[in-house]
Parts: sequence; C-alpha cells; structure tokens
Amino acid sequence: MAPAVVLLSGGLDSSTALARTIERGCEVIALTFSYGQRHSKELRSARRIADHYGVQRHITVDLDIGKYMDSSLTQPSMHLPTGVDSEGEHPSIPNTYVPARNIIFISIAAAIAESVGADKIVIAVNSVDFSGYPDCTPRFIDAYQNMLEVGTRRGVDGKAVLIDAPLLEMSKAAIVREAVRLGVPLDLTWSCYAGGDKACGICDSCRLRLKGFSEAGAEDPVEYERRG
Repeated sequence: MAPAVVLLSGGLDSSTALARTIERGCEVIALTFSYGQRHSKELRSARRIADHYGVQRHITVDLDIGKYMDSSLTQPSMHLPTGVDSEGEHPSIPNTYVPARNIIFISIAAAIAESVGADKIVIAVNSVDFSGYPDCTPRFIDAYQNMLEVGTRRGVDGKAVLIDAPLLEMSKAAIVREAVRLGVPLDLTWSCYAGGDKACGICDSCRLRLKGFSEAGAEDPVEYERRG
C-alpha cells in the first residue's frame, strides 16, 4: 500500500486522523508545520505523538511566515477570543483564522506526496470549524481536489493525490469517541491556543475540546488552569 502524508499538528483531531490512518494499514509520513505560531507546545506534542506511533518519517517544515499573518495565533499582541469575553458573539470568521493556512499546508503536502509516491493527504478538518474557517469546509476540500487534478503531473495523468478528510462531518464529541476507540494517547495532545504550562480552559479551542469530551462522556487527561 502506498504511503499517506498525514498533517499532524499535535492536537486531538490530527492525532486521531493519524491513528485512524495507521489502523487502516497505511504507512504514514507525518507532516508538521512550524509557521510562526505563538507557542511551540503543539510542535512538541506532534513529535511525541509521532514517536508514540513509531512513525519513521516525521517531517517538520519551518515556514517563517507567521509574523506576516494577521491572526491571533501568530501575533501575541492580538487578543485570543474566549467564550467568556464580554464583547458578545464572535464574528463569523474569528481572529484565530490564519490566512490561507490550509491552502499552504496542503500545497506542500501535495508536493511531498507526489514526490514520494503517496496516494493521499490526510487532513483533520471537521464540522466544528465550518462556520468560522473557510478552509475547513467540504466546498474547500472539493475545490482543492479539483485543483490537484488539473495542476499536478499526477493529476493530468489521471492519478491525482487524494485529499482524505476523515473527520470532515464529525462533531467534536464524535472525534473524542473515535480517539478513545483508537487508543490515542490523549494526554500527549495539545489543543490550547494560549500555550501555557497548562491548557487555559477558556480559549475557543479549549472550550470546544472540553465540550466534546463532556458530550462524549469521557475524561480529558490534559491538565487545565480552569475548565470553562
């Protein structure tokens, strides 16, 4: 079986997608990006997850572009939104959106996949992000697949690399249940936007994660400063 390039951030979703890909018998090439995010905890988690699964090829691509991106995930001076803000509801696209991030990531993954003969790229976008991030929707995945079919050598040869988004229509609770079923080492994952010694528990990512664990009836082993 041809290998799969799995985008691995070190978070709950990508770690679950990695475990699911391995369960299906694929050799995996884990691909992690250091793009100037405001902390490195997720990078350490990605390394620990890859080591846990004995991934032979874990590529970390250093992209020094965060300082040019208008996002609270790359600009420490920007406010991280939380569910307890007094400002009211978040805008439809929150400031945690990193401009064109998945376009950049999938492009690099596609170049690697085509070069090493991988048949697919696995990316852990899911339904939780539909309302906020335009690059986490079925429409985006379909459009990008069409681009690979016309913009790569394998594509014009009729053998385009497939974008596999196995969590695309799963809720966070469903992802948690799948992670538990797969035996993902959840204590090694990191989802918090803030990147402190403990997960903050109040940023949007922490709150979504905690809500998912609660709805799944599972205990999150990660330590939190507070839980919601």
